[in-house]
Amino acid sequence: MLEHLLISLALAMDCFAVSVVCGVVIRRQEAGIMLRLAFFFGFFQALMPLIGWALTSRFSTYLEAVDHWIAFAMLAFIGGKMIRDSFKAEEEARLNPRQVKTQLVLAVATSIDALAVGITYACTGYSSLSRLSTPLAAIGLVSFGMSLIGFSLGVRFGEVVNQKMRPELLGGIILMGIGIKILIEHLGA
Repeated sequence: MLEHLLISLALAMDCFAVSVVCGVVIRRQEAGIMLRLAFFFGFFQALMPLIGWALTSRFSTYLEAVDHWIAFAMLAFIGGKMIRDSFKAEEEARLNPRQVKTQLVLAVATSIDALAVGITYACTGYSSLSRLSTPLAAIGLVSFGMSLIGFSLGVRFGEVVNQKMRPELLGGIILMGIGIKILIEHLGA
C-alpha cells in the first residue's frame, strides 16, 4: 500500500503545480471550478495508467517512445500561450482556467506520463483489472486531493504573486518548466 501511495504522490505533483497556477490566475476560491479541475486531474491521472496497462501488449514500444514528447508539446504550447497572453491587455488574454476545454487539456497534458506507470503495472504482474483497481483509485484520489490543495494555495498566495508579477507569465513559465522536466527525465533515462 505504501508503494501505491508513493506512486500516487509522485504522479500528483504536476497536478498540484498546475492547480497552484490556476488558483493564482483565478485569484479567488470558486468551489465549482476548483472541484471540476480536481476531478479532471484525478480522473485522467487514474485513466492514463489504465490505458497504458490495457495497450501494453500491442503498443507499449510506440507509447514509451513518444509519451514524453506529447506531454512536452502540450505543456509548452499552453505555457507559451500563457506567457504571450500575459503581455496582452487582460481582456485580450484567451487562456482561461475556468474553461472546461482548458482544464481538460491541462489534465491530459499532466497525466500523459502516467501511461508509463500503467505499462509498468502490466510488466510487474498486474494481470487483471481487479488487481489494478486499488492503485488506480489511489492515484485518482491523491491527484484529486493534491489539486484541491494546490488550487487553494494558489488563491491564498496569489495576491502576493499578482502584486509582484503577471500570474499568467509565472504560470506559463511553470507549465513550460514541467514540460521540460518531463522531457529531460525521459530522454535521460
